[in-house]
Amino acid sequence: EVIKTLWIDAPGGPEMLRLASTPTPRPGASEVLVRQTVIGVNFVDIYHRRGLHGLPAYPGIPGVEATGVVEETGEGVTDFALGDRVAYAGLPAGGYAEMRALPAGRLVKLPDDLDDRQVAGAFLRGLTAFLLLKRLGVAPETGQTVLVQAAAGGLGLILVQWLKRLGTTTLGTVGLEEKAEIARRFGLDHAILYKDTDFVAAARDLTGGAGVDFAIDGVGGETLEKTLASVRPFGIVANVGESGGVLRPLAVTALTNRFLIRPSVLAYLMDDAAFQEAAAVWFAMLRDGLDVSVGQDYAFEEAARAHADLEEGRTSGAVRLVVS
Repeated sequence: EVIKTLWIDAPGGPEMLRLASTPTPRPGASEVLVRQTVIGVNFVDIYHRRGLHGLPAYPGIPGVEATGVVEETGEGVTDFALGDRVAYAGLPAGGYAEMRALPAGRLVKLPDDLDDRQVAGAFLRGLTAFLLLKRLGVAPETGQTVLVQAAAGGLGLILVQWLKRLGTTTLGTVGLEEKAEIARRFGLDHAILYKDTDFVAAARDLTGGAGVDFAIDGVGGETLEKTLASVRPFGIVANVGESGGVLRPLAVTALTNRFLIRPSVLAYLMDDAAFQEAAAVWFAMLRDGLDVSVGQDYAFEEAARAHADLEEGRTSGAVRLVVS
């Protein structure tokens, strides 16, 4: 018996994703075999494909997030049973597959009132928002101003909604007016079209010249340096990605009277207890009405197109591979 899987033979472009038939995995002790239903596509998958943050080995299977149904349990597994709906997010990579065996501690049961498409594609991003806003110890407070880079992206739309619930004023960069409209619909107070406007100047103008209190940057490249310039003295910048380019060395003087943190959600989620706690909070946010309805679905075999669209900024919200 075989399953469909997607492999990367060597770092490169979207065309490096190769469809293959692989023997169906068997769960070992303390493992669960999951028949996957919806696979989330994240920027870390693109980093793995490019070799920016390499897979443990090539050829390898990318993917760090999915929902599915328990197909079989290994010896010693007591928390899961055949037919349970489950989800996971985090390392190890290997999620671009019809079935996958995972340690039981890396899985969480899906509540009956949340469907697979609500969770997959937004799960890792939701857990990233939890880390940024609940676990850094420097979370934005009521009345503060926060700049969100790529505010209409998958993480951006989640952050905008969560930040509004915290009572902050949100500024967000977007590439197109239609993306600005989406972000405003999700609660963004001030959209900045970064292709037409210097976002540093706009952030200062919108804060009376002071700069924002907190900024979240998943773009990297030269954008990070500008993001640092957009925060007020003793303000905070959190960098969570480099979708716009590799992070460049920063002069220490760029951090004068600024705080910079670069938290890794994948490192945070390596702790099973931290993953379970973050997932419970995220599911509660979804039940409370946080909206993840914006997104794009692709067939499993269309992963290369999903990668290209995400990489080129043609998507908004969650990006999902649907397993037929």
